[in-house]
Amino acid sequence: MNSLFPAMAAAGPMAAAWTAHTVWMRRRLDAARRDPLTGLHTRAAFERRAMRALAKGPHVVLLLDLDGFKKLNDTFGHAAGDEAIRSTAASLNDTLTDRPGSMAARLGGDEFTAIVPLPNAAVLPWLLGGLHGEITAPFAYRGRTLAVGASIGAALTAALPTPSLSLALRRADEAMYAAKRSGGGWQVAEGTEPLPTVNGRRAGRSGTHGGA
Repeated sequence: MNSLFPAMAAAGPMAAAWTAHTVWMRRRLDAARRDPLTGLHTRAAFERRAMRALAKGPHVVLLLDLDGFKKLNDTFGHAAGDEAIRSTAASLNDTLTDRPGSMAARLGGDEFTAIVPLPNAAVLPWLLGGLHGEITAPFAYRGRTLAVGASIGAALTAALPTPSLSLALRRADEAMYAAKRSGGGWQVAEGTEPLPTVNGRRAGRSGTHGGA
């Protein structure tokens, strides 16, 4: 019996060290799934979690791209562009904070996506209008006040034949480019079937980041 106590005392620090190591590993894995500039999910992490979420009920899938981002980069430098990216991520987080189950990601460049549980589609215009207003609000950078535009496309999973993430992203992509062609703002995909062509989007998408 006396030998049990020293053994237990020796096991205590080992258990604590193992727990700390487990916490450290989890943090490292979570960091690997996050975009280093914005802290949002990366594409791969977003897709894994979003596919599971869409199976649980109606959502809206959003795709957004900044307008005037290349001009801002060229005029004020890449650091200003990075600040615009961070500001956009903060706007996404602010808009989605009060909507449990929402998730946002940076797909790359100045393109972002998000999924939002949406049992009532009637609130979608307020969601999109609020998000667009947040993103396009001026932000401070080294004593200057800068701003970018945004084009947002939305696809309701309830309007799709199946709650497919790839199909929802394609429909949101089409709506986003329709908004961009109209000068920015937001647009909701209409109908259930994707268009015959999507300007090369979803299949290579060369030259689509950091656009006009």
